[in-house]
Amino acid sequence: MSNLEIIKRYFPSLTASQAEQFRQLEALYNDWNSKINVISRKDIQNLYEHHVLHSLGIAEVIRFKPGTQVMDLGTGGGFPGIPLAIMFPETEFHLVDSVGKKVRVAGEVAQAIGLQNVRISHCRAEDIKEQYDFVVTRAVMPLVNLLKCARKNISRTQQNGLPNGFIALKGGELDGEMASMKSICTVWNLSDWFSEEYFKTKKVVHVCIKN
Repeated sequence: MSNLEIIKRYFPSLTASQAEQFRQLEALYNDWNSKINVISRKDIQNLYEHHVLHSLGIAEVIRFKPGTQVMDLGTGGGFPGIPLAIMFPETEFHLVDSVGKKVRVAGEVAQAIGLQNVRISHCRAEDIKEQYDFVVTRAVMPLVNLLKCARKNISRTQQNGLPNGFIALKGGELDGEMASMKSICTVWNLSDWFSEEYFKTKKVVHVCIKN
């Protein structure tokens, strides 16, 4: 199975334009990774499975409605924001990271594939004053810390089926991390959708925020 085929296998309704944007990611990230270590050198060969498809786990939990506003906190080189922006062209994504060289790569990749629904900020989440329907992240930051720095950024206005809040891609055992917030968390196992071994311990966590 080619790199792109793993995406088309799980998301068979991609338009030709979306498929082409996903296809371009391989050459772009390989080129940037040779200059800046955005993805582990050992892991770049697993770009589509470990990074692109993993990011799209969020698309199994929610189909963002047109006009939805999403912040990707700690985006690094653009994950999960760029794959989600390809999947949801009518959703606006704000990719934020405090590491300048990584967020530069995200911006260059988004521009190279022609994404019109992405903007980039090199800053800390604490500096962002705007509000969003969702804050998504693949960062390793504990959920309680995530809430502390970005709860202010969750809008009160609901427009999606899933309540506004945080959507985090997580791995491993989460009971300790979620102990103080179980009543507002919903967890999905990515292994319920994706059959690859990599996803056996991977999860999507939604934290509902009611301001």
